[in-house]
Amino acid sequence: MAAPMTWRRLIYSVYAPALTGVFTRMSDTFFRTRDRRRGSSVLLLAPLLAESDPLTLSQPRPPGPTGAEGLLTRFHWMAEHVPAFRVPGAQVRVLRSPDEFYQAMKARIKTAKSRVVMASLYLGTGPLEQDLVDCMQEALERSHREGGASDLKISILLDYTRGSRGKRNSRSMLLPLLRRFAQHMRVSLYHTPDLRGLLRLLIPERFNETIGVQHIKVYLFDNSLIISGANLSDSYFTNRQDRYVLLEDCPALADFFSELVGAVGDVSLQLGPDDTVDMMEDMVHPYQGNRAEFSALAQRRIMTVVNTAQARQRMEEAELQAGVAEEPPPDTWVFPLVQMKPLGIRLDERVTERLLTEAGGDAQVYLTSGYFNLTQAYMRLVLGAGARYHILTASPQVNGFFGAKGVAGAIPAAYTHLAQQFYSKVCDLRQAHRVRVHEYYRQDWTFHAKGLWYYLTGCDRPCLTLIGSPNFGYRSVHRDLEAQIAIVTENQELQTQLQQEQEMLYQRSTEVSSATFRQPDRHVKLWPPERVTGPDAGVSMARGG
Repeated sequence: MAAPMTWRRLIYSVYAPALTGVFTRMSDTFFRTRDRRRGSSVLLLAPLLAESDPLTLSQPRPPGPTGAEGLLTRFHWMAEHVPAFRVPGAQVRVLRSPDEFYQAMKARIKTAKSRVVMASLYLGTGPLEQDLVDCMQEALERSHREGGASDLKISILLDYTRGSRGKRNSRSMLLPLLRRFAQHMRVSLYHTPDLRGLLRLLIPERFNETIGVQHIKVYLFDNSLIISGANLSDSYFTNRQDRYVLLEDCPALADFFSELVGAVGDVSLQLGPDDTVDMMEDMVHPYQGNRAEFSALAQRRIMTVVNTAQARQRMEEAELQAGVAEEPPPDTWVFPLVQMKPLGIRLDERVTERLLTEAGGDAQVYLTSGYFNLTQAYMRLVLGAGARYHILTASPQVNGFFGAKGVAGAIPAAYTHLAQQFYSKVCDLRQAHRVRVHEYYRQDWTFHAKGLWYYLTGCDRPCLTLIGSPNFGYRSVHRDLEAQIAIVTENQELQTQLQQEQEMLYQRSTEVSSATFRQPDRHVKLWPPERVTGPDAGVSMARGG
């Protein structure tokens, strides 16, 4: 392994766009040769500011079946990759606000009988987060009083680096519960296998999150669950706009996500009542053990959950088609998509690429990301497809790091640079009539929504949505653990909810034009040493969510 760069040189090299190519090559030396074979292991902002490869437009595929009759047929190819769950559309509800999300979680924790499973990047340390922990305590106390009538288990999965940051952190928030209810409480802290050796020793706290984190956002209560991109932190409960969908009484889907979070938890560090961490028996340590062995074991454990569920769903589907089982035809399908490239799992990437590839002239796509950093592959597909695209991202003022001090302060400018690059490509390729970029703005709020809505020609409501943790960026595809769901629905009420959600977000936006980037406050500086500032989520100095 080559000698590491000093931390000061590392930071400065990130923020000079002219040096990003050199930095990319140097940062690769931090990783073992076998890791480099999977692709460039780029730290910090290099993937954000690196110039794009020449874009070759893809050829859009001919439109598939349209209308309600052909809707599920059109998208059922997803079942080739992941399990397909039948869900009544009437049991799916789109939540609209941070407070609704927060209140829904509190209410369901208090009434849970058998299980609460929560996966997030981290748990905050403020009063609202403490109220959430108090709800867990209340539920466990009730379960203890009821004895055999209730046997509640709580399982929480967080990221090790983010959850351990500072003296008061996610771990310290949960330790009192863990000490009191050790037999009914599990706290797992995922540690990426890429943060190891000298790299782990050299990179300071906060910046070490750039190597890779646990980023899945799943909140499950008995047989109901919320899929979101929101973390367990006060701003996500008050004034940080995200997306959230509640699926009520869906036992098969809840079982799947409970097992998925459990599988990731099994290969994670386990938090003990004395604030120590250790691995479960027969598990490979993520940064002390062999890198390849850890990834192989983790992949087997997680893919067993996916493959078992997929086989079970296919068997049930065959029984329905054969008339053995009697169920009404479904109006909604849910496809869970998982992306964990450090572990060799790329299901979400493959499904998303095909979805974008097949978005032909009969489709319109509304795509949103709190951190605009489309991968090269996704960018090619958007610019080369036949569908019309409306892409929504945060304006600089509602980026979570607007006005921050130090390294974090230049994050909005970095994303401005990316948006300007993308918009220039749109114009150069004469695609401005088809690909439009919008910026979200809301006074005193920040923006973190991600996903897409898919419309067919002649339909004023979306028939498909993607919702979950991925940002469509470099980190989501290459570095972090991610999960989202694709919902395909013929249910008109659910389609209306999705349409209203999309409109609510886009109504607070303005469309970008060339004049946008000529405004004085959009000038991207080559950050001087006296105030070095830098990136966040997507490919960030500190994972914002």
